[in-house]
Formats: sequence, C-alpha cells, structure tokens
Amino acid sequence: MSTAAAAGKLEYWDLIRNASGVVMGVLFMLVAMSVIGWYIIGYKYFFFARAIRQSDQFEEAFWRGRDIQQIFNTAQSLKHSPLSAMFLAGYSELSKLQQGGPSSDKDADMENVERALGKTMLKELTRLESSVPFLATTGSAAPFIGLFGTVWGIMNSFRAIGAMKSASVASVAPGIAEALIATAIGLVAAIPAVMAYNYFQRKIRVLSSEMETFSKDFLNIVRRHFLK
Repeated sequence: MSTAAAAGKLEYWDLIRNASGVVMGVLFMLVAMSVIGWYIIGYKYFFFARAIRQSDQFEEAFWRGRDIQQIFNTAQSLKHSPLSAMFLAGYSELSKLQQGGPSSDKDADMENVERALGKTMLKELTRLESSVPFLATTGSAAPFIGLFGTVWGIMNSFRAIGAMKSASVASVAPGIAEALIATAIGLVAAIPAVMAYNYFQRKIRVLSSEMETFSKDFLNIVRRHFLK
C-alpha cells in the first residue's frame, strides 16, 4: 500500500473520530441500520431459498401422490413450505368435517375449509414479510438521516468560519469532509437495502401467487372427491 493511500485512509478515520457529537450519533445510527439490514438480507435470502425449494418439493409430491396420507407425511417433513402449511390446515379441517359424519350443508363445509386455507395463507404471508419492511425503512430514511448529519456538519463549519474570520479551503475542508461522510454512509446503508427489498418483494409475490393457486386447486379437489 502506498504512503498516499495510507495517509488518506488515516485521514478518513481521523475525520470520523473527530466528528461532532451530533454527527457521531448520526454515523452510529446509520452503521447500526446497515448492520441490521445486512443481517436481515442474509437471513431472508436463505429463508426464501428454503421456502421456495420446499414448496417445489411439496407441489411435486402433491400432484404425483395417490395416497393422501403419504402427502400428509411429506407436508409434515417440509415445515418451511407455505404450501405445506396450507395443505396441513386444509387437511386438518377436512378431517374434522369427515369425523363429524355426513353433513347436509356442503356449502358450509366448503366455507370452513376455505376459511382454514385463507387464515393459514395470511399467517404465512405475515411470516414471509417479517423483517422485510425494515429494509424499506432503511432505504428511504438512511439518505435523509445522512443528509441531516451533513447539514449539521456544514453548519458547524460555517460557524467555525465565522469565528476564525477565515474562508480558506484549508480551514473549511475538514469540517465539510466530515459532514459529507454522513451522506456517504447513508447511501451505503440505503442502496443495498432498497435492492434487497425489491428482490424479496418479488419472492413474496411469487409465493403468494402459488398459495392462491394451490388454495383454488385444493378446494376443487375437496369439492369433487370429499364433499360431493
């Protein structure tokens, strides 16, 4: 590493270390938001990858299976699949209806199964969306928080200029550089958060569409074969 590069690196750390209390607080908040955001990005990436993989496995087992008990056992083993959760809820409600004996009101029975599927779908959507809104908050708020730190730092620089009665570049550069670091860190926190938020929202839409389709297919099967 060259001497100039080492000096530049040291200068940046000196600017952060010598920042005013307000700017330091802004920097700490942005770093905390960035760390939490990256944790959520890593966790939700593997979370969605596992949910999609297990949903594909369950969907294949569901359409290829001939024994409903075998499908039930497969669904229990794929606990991270939203489709498995919906099947288990519908199967449980259907079992209760069949244990109660023949019913004269088939429409009411279908409504009970549909309600169980809808309730589970909402629960699974809530689980899929958990922590993702924090990324949206970081993406929208971090630049403005960084801008606040920048404005505060520049204001302090102008106050120092007024006190020293000097407007040379050497006198104002450190304060302005310190202030601009807040904006830079705000963008560093916001850009990955926005990209990850859009990525996860697309995954949520895909899984939501699959759950809606599965709900309709399951109700059609129940109507044709179980609640005639």
